[in-house]
Amino acid sequence: MKITVDEEKCCGAGQCVLIAPEVFDQRDEDGIVVLLADAPPAERHTAVREAAGVCPAAAIHLDETG
Repeated sequence: MKITVDEEKCCGAGQCVLIAPEVFDQRDEDGIVVLLADAPPAERHTAVREAAGVCPAAAIHLDETG
């Protein structure tokens, strides 16, 4: 799995951080998503998929082929 985030779309809701804190964080100054791991280990994939699914801005993109 390969993750990319669109910082321009991110609204800073923070759901991704709550669901997968090992993979996502937020900038202190504005709450915009920070990607900590763009290719997380398999045991994190379920949480990452959930985080992408609940993102209100659809700012998290997953490539399941990589």
